[in-house]
Amino acid sequence: MKLQQLVLKIHSRCDLACDHCYVYEHADQSWKGRPTFISEETLGKVARGFADYAEKEKLPSVSVILHGGEPLLVGPGRMRNICAELVRTIVPVTALDLRIHTNGVQLNTRHLDVFKEFDVKVSVSLDGDRVANDRHRLDRRGRSSYDRVVRAVGLLRRPEYRHLYSGLLCTVDIANDPVAVHDALTSLHPPRIDYLLPHSTWDSPPNRPDGSPTAYADWLLKIFDRWSEQGRTVGVRTFESVLSTLRGGPPLTEAMGLAPSDLAVVETDGSFEQADSLKTAYDGAPATGYDIRRHTFAEFAGHPGVRARQLGLAGVGADCRRCPVIESCGGGLYAHRYRTGHGFANPSVFCGDLRAFVDGVAERITDHALSPAVHDGHELGYAQEELVRNLVSVVSAQHAGEPGWDEVWRAFVELDSAPSTAPYVDEILAHPYLHTTLKSCLHGRITDPAPLARAVVVAAVRAGADLELGWDQPTAELHLPALGTLTLHEAGPVAASVKAGELRVRTPGGDEYTVDEAAAAWRPLRVLPVADGTGLLLDDADPLRDCYPAPVAPPLDAEDLASFTRRLRTAYESTAKRGWGGRDGANALRLTTVTPLAAGAGVRLGAHGLGALGLAVDFEPEDLVRELPRAGRHARLSALRETADLNVPGNQAGRLLDRAVRELGDADYWAGDAGREAAALERAGLALNLLAARPEGELTETGAALAAELRGELESARPSPADPVGHDG
Repeated sequence: MKLQQLVLKIHSRCDLACDHCYVYEHADQSWKGRPTFISEETLGKVARGFADYAEKEKLPSVSVILHGGEPLLVGPGRMRNICAELVRTIVPVTALDLRIHTNGVQLNTRHLDVFKEFDVKVSVSLDGDRVANDRHRLDRRGRSSYDRVVRAVGLLRRPEYRHLYSGLLCTVDIANDPVAVHDALTSLHPPRIDYLLPHSTWDSPPNRPDGSPTAYADWLLKIFDRWSEQGRTVGVRTFESVLSTLRGGPPLTEAMGLAPSDLAVVETDGSFEQADSLKTAYDGAPATGYDIRRHTFAEFAGHPGVRARQLGLAGVGADCRRCPVIESCGGGLYAHRYRTGHGFANPSVFCGDLRAFVDGVAERITDHALSPAVHDGHELGYAQEELVRNLVSVVSAQHAGEPGWDEVWRAFVELDSAPSTAPYVDEILAHPYLHTTLKSCLHGRITDPAPLARAVVVAAVRAGADLELGWDQPTAELHLPALGTLTLHEAGPVAASVKAGELRVRTPGGDEYTVDEAAAAWRPLRVLPVADGTGLLLDDADPLRDCYPAPVAPPLDAEDLASFTRRLRTAYESTAKRGWGGRDGANALRLTTVTPLAAGAGVRLGAHGLGALGLAVDFEPEDLVRELPRAGRHARLSALRETADLNVPGNQAGRLLDRAVRELGDADYWAGDAGREAAALERAGLALNLLAARPEGELTETGAALAAELRGELESARPSPADPVGHDG
């Protein structure tokens, strides 16, 4: 794993005396022998070394977090020099995300002007309201730090500095009222809150006044409930990480999940250390023996201690590997596993809390009710449509106030609200690559409104409605989903005008384009006739069609198009001879759209909505015929998982259900090959038997209905005693 984050200690002392601080109050006391602040020479070597490492490893971006002690104690002048050196050295090589973690006590406008100059994002430590904060965070004279920190946050919230406000860091103390803590923090309108478990080990366990093994989970779950009641308007990293991993996504914090560590620490004397949290384990725990004058970042990355925190599942103990929530918990923070005589090969000292918290979140986000989509393909299509409609709303709200977004949202709502145009909005919402587009918007891969604007224009064209809509078109290829592509002279602002279904696109330079078969700038998408009354949209132009586990092919020329169409017709004729048309039954793919993939790619499903399939330009018709039933099963399962809950996230039932579907899909694929089909059915039966043995409640009603359906299919497919291979003749 490549290093991408550097925690740079620029001052080794602090102006507070927090009694829970891992730097000064825990086992490691190495701070006493270090320089008070980092020297210019050390800073220069660190900046140059990290830049060299980033260049060699071809890192697209790196993050440097200015840390301490209390980093603001270096003063505004020295702070400016530090930021300038880092920017001057690293930015020519890679993108630099520069941040600072501070207690905020010293923060003033001189600091903030430096941070504004170098775009330094600021996170402030605050443990809640006055009572909660002053339980631990007092200065060296025993005075409250609360008012000074709140004043600092107030400065950060000024319009000229607001963009620098990164969030608040809160150390958990179960003696505090969790809801009061959360409300106090959210009243300061942070972009994000981090709730941090107090650093503890098996040698120095966390405080549990009532002896409860889940006291910290119970505390955090009360905040989770409050956060949900408030609409989750503030990011909370721990909560978002668990929500992500429960749904199969990546962890978002070092404290939970199995993601490998990508972090280096450099102290004020230039010594390389591992994660700061290790200071709570034993004296010298984070030390490596390396320093910036004698070693490189690449050498540090190869240190055994660093590598130990990059092993993922292999880096946790046997008990943890068997735990059903390991993907979300990850064994907890590495430092919290320490026990004298056993090192770090233990569960976290917060093990019971982590398990209870993940289980508690999983239960809270699970809808146990039966979804009609499990029994009806049309209901499933409707549920997917509503999912995409909701994505439009969420993405538009996410970008509210940004250029162009509000206008596009208003146009969408107007069309979606009118009975005469709403059906055409439904049509475009069902287009599989709009689903892909909106997910890219949701996750920040697309930040402009152009893709949604183009979809709204298509709905207006098909509805024969009137529409005036403008946006900034990022490329010269203006693709209208499910219709075709206009090639403009250049990217830039465009104004689309739809009158009675006729579209004209104008640019500031006076160019005007029409959607006309005869227009040289217009390339329509084709509907390929593959059977009587059946046509498939050939989408070889949508920029978001590249969502398959294989590269897409460029737009087809006339010869390739003719060949591709012949192959499709042959495949559909073969399915008709076998007695099914591919659009009936619970597991039917209901194919509407095909996208050509690179030669040799075969038949693939991608990260899109229902109805699309990727086909290699040289696919064999028989491969498609055999793959359609299996693809239909997998597409249906993906759509069900997106629109309904099949199981409580994080348990084994979900994996076993997926396995049963996968094995029955393989049996479909190998139909006619008695040995392979029987083996797949046997594996499906094993998965379903294991699923039946799981504790009650792991499956929702929807999941249980799907499992019962699979069991019925399996019993029907298994050969009878008189027909040992399961086929006539």
